Amino acid sequence: MTIESRSTRSRLSRVGPGFGLLLLLFFGMFSASAAGASDTNAGDYSIIASVQNQTLVDGATSREPVANVSVTITTVDGKLIGTATTDDKGLCTIAVPSRDDYVITLDVKSLPEGLQLIDANKSQISITKDLFTTNTKRVTFFTGESGIAGATQTERVLQRLADGIRLGLIIAMCSVGLSLVFGATGLTNFAHGEMVTFGGLVAFFFNVTLEIPILISGPVVILLGGLFGLLFNWGIFARLTKRGIGLISQLVVTVGLSIMLRNIYLFQFGGRTKQLASFSKQTNLELGPIGITPRDLTTAILGVIILVSVALFLQRSRLGKAIRAVSDNVQLASATGIDTRKVIRVVWFAGGALAATGGIFRGLDEQVSFSMGSDLLFLMFAGITLGGLGSAFGALIGGFSIGIFVEMAAIFVPSELKVAPALFILIVVLIVRPQGILGKSQRVG
Repeated sequence: MTIESRSTRSRLSRVGPGFGLLLLLFFGMFSASAAGASDTNAGDYSIIASVQNQTLVDGATSREPVANVSVTITTVDGKLIGTATTDDKGLCTIAVPSRDDYVITLDVKSLPEGLQLIDANKSQISITKDLFTTNTKRVTFFTGESGIAGATQTERVLQRLADGIRLGLIIAMCSVGLSLVFGATGLTNFAHGEMVTFGGLVAFFFNVTLEIPILISGPVVILLGGLFGLLFNWGIFARLTKRGIGLISQLVVTVGLSIMLRNIYLFQFGGRTKQLASFSKQTNLELGPIGITPRDLTTAILGVIILVSVALFLQRSRLGKAIRAVSDNVQLASATGIDTRKVIRVVWFAGGALAATGGIFRGLDEQVSFSMGSDLLFLMFAGITLGGLGSAFGALIGGFSIGIFVEMAAIFVPSELKVAPALFILIVVLIVRPQGILGKSQRVG
């Protein structure tokens, strides 16, 4: 055996345990969910049609299933695939031969007397084969009243503002960990979104699979999220840094890690969004013109408490001051006697814990999916860029602002495009003030 091959094997043996434990964690944690996922992915393809009647009661939206409604599925060229009638849950399932493009048509004449579609043009829904991320695809038809029919422009603005505050708190919470890691290590972690998803999926595992209430399992999930962050550092990035691997190469590793984890999540969890069992059925509280569920109000209050606590910790505690010192200048902090390795471990733990907390709150708000964290990733980057790269306080302000801007943008652009203005802000900030709101300009060259 040559010296070179022994050296290579030695390096692999040092890095290998980290990757091995990482894979073991995922396949072990979600083994109970894997059977369910395989059941979901087994069998023929099918489309589930749902018909719901929507009503407004004191400004709050309520939905009830509509039975005995005829639904037909055809190919795009008009070939009949099947017809079914909704049951007492407003659902019907029609098998389709393959993953393909289909047109789902609701027979308006079969609607109960007095009911009509909210949008008369939505009696047909077209889906493409790309939407079949699992063997089933669900579509929903709504009858009754539009949730925004009677709302004034002022009420819509205030409602969007409230929704933006909730989203901003989640983005800020997730962004702080991403910004701390960047400040302490210089690493741009594209796998941070998967750390958020980890929190949501583990919360689902405890809450739905093991039937443990979220109030009990939540702290455990947050702790596991912190340990997951430590595993990232110990198993991968600390070893790469010790071997002298540059930050650009490590960034590429985070991209590959993100893709790997997202596919593991998809394999274990499935492609459909799923709801946490705790606090799933609630009616809106009316706070003036704003409607919000007790669950969302509670998570918003908890989000404020957590972010204020993080800010006070960074500002007042000895360890928090050390973290800020390392974020400002690692070499200078090390020269003053600060244990930078310990600080980096704390930062990875805190980043993972905050990301898991954001994943829990996002799962309660928008349901859990394998891509829930990656969907927020660029909003996190927009937040920390707006606030100032490497600045924890900047991430708080930037993430909060981006969340509000995203929801407010939905007033002026279609909901599908509401993220685009936030990413446009990212481009503008990088051009006009690349150091961000709280960042300091630096001389280059």
